[in-house]
Amino acid sequence: MATNPRRKSRAVALQALYESDVSPHDPFEALTRRSEEASLTEEQTAFARTLVEGVIEHRAAIDDVIRQAATQWPVDQLSAIDRNILRLAIREILMNNGAPIRAAINEAVELAKIYGSDSSARFVNGVLGSVSISLANKTSPGN
Repeated sequence: MATNPRRKSRAVALQALYESDVSPHDPFEALTRRSEEASLTEEQTAFARTLVEGVIEHRAAIDDVIRQAATQWPVDQLSAIDRNILRLAIREILMNNGAPIRAAINEAVELAKIYGSDSSARFVNGVLGSVSISLANKTSPGN
């Protein structure tokens, strides 16, 4: 599978966030180790670090967005993989990194297919679809 450079960065960021979510490991130490293991370039590592920093810095706000979009699923009851894929994608959608919303959603769905359960991709797509609709409603004229 040919992966784009940013997908590799997203995967490493996801792995670092997951590791720090399920263990007491520091996310930046995990990121450094995983970036080296994945042979990321400096540019890829910098992008992964930006993602991890954004998720950590804005985790409460991001988790609120997840709560609003997935009302039937408490954030702490989501699988750690799904939760962190959503956090990464919402960070990209809300804190614009130059990727269109649809691209951020597609990348998240691809990560869910690789790292999540059989239902993860559909779940992630549904939650992020709700987030994008909500965002579009907030930014459309007249609102």
